[in-house]
Amino acid sequence: MKAAMTTQAGDPEVIEIQEVATPKATPGQVLIRVKAFGLNRSELFTRRGDSPGVVFPRIQGIECVGVVQEDPSNTYAKGQQVAAIMGGMGRFFDGGYAEFTLAPLEIVFPFQSSLSWEVLGAIPEMFQTVSGSLNQALEIKKGETLLIRGGTSSIGMLSCQLAKSQGLTVVSTTRNPDKKQALHDNGADHVVLDTGTVRDQVREIYPGGVNKVLELIGTATLKDSLKCIAPKGVVCMTGILGNEWTMKEFTPMGDIPSLGRLTVYMGESKNLSKELLQEFIEEVEKGAIRLNIDKVFRLDEVPDAHRYMEANRAKGKVVAIT
Repeated sequence: MKAAMTTQAGDPEVIEIQEVATPKATPGQVLIRVKAFGLNRSELFTRRGDSPGVVFPRIQGIECVGVVQEDPSNTYAKGQQVAAIMGGMGRFFDGGYAEFTLAPLEIVFPFQSSLSWEVLGAIPEMFQTVSGSLNQALEIKKGETLLIRGGTSSIGMLSCQLAKSQGLTVVSTTRNPDKKQALHDNGADHVVLDTGTVRDQVREIYPGGVNKVLELIGTATLKDSLKCIAPKGVVCMTGILGNEWTMKEFTPMGDIPSLGRLTVYMGESKNLSKELLQEFIEEVEKGAIRLNIDKVFRLDEVPDAHRYMEANRAKGKVVAIT
């Protein structure tokens, strides 16, 4: 089979398109014929050597969609549409950057859909992250106000749509004035231009602060996001678009406002269910949810896709098809 192999830690050039042996399924595993996969910023960090415990060479890819090629357990019939996600995929065992991948049964989710593979490829990780962040970490409720820090990302755009569908008022941020209208068109009630700090602008709109903040930029803006919440407000750090894992200085009794709450979402496959996935896919099919897919690459263009993401050129989800 053809695979995009990360040969060692480094720049995108370390990803090589190779012919490798097609894996064989053993009990407890499903061999998937990969049709498409989303690319994720966490995979940039893995490629650079920043993911602990990853040994190279490695076929990366923390998600994929495709059809069952072989399932020794007979849980799924050959040809069944499935998604596979997380659980160490693409880090501790070979992942979705290939024509075939082996996935443990527990991270495989069946679905039925007539959507194109490139659209389906954008869904698993993006939906799992958004649903988990909003519903499990932030526990959003109708009538609340939500600030999305990093609103033009694929996660930010989908979060806005799901929050609006659940009756929240959304403030979304962007660093680019040219993207403000896109955020309004996506459903945001208010758009704030992010210069590194947004606290004053948010407080102009909501003097008492917002109820919830979805922090997608990360440690670079986390302290400022904490200044935007109302008493008993919650900030959830889900993303690291700012490319910084660690804060140089953080004072809990100072940086976290009194009665404020700070959490993180680092979702796994257990945070998803086949019912939730199928329901979401059907919403996309009906047009109730609009996926923000920026660009589609081919499997042999994965190194170019990494360069594209690393240059911060993407305005939505990046997908590859096999």
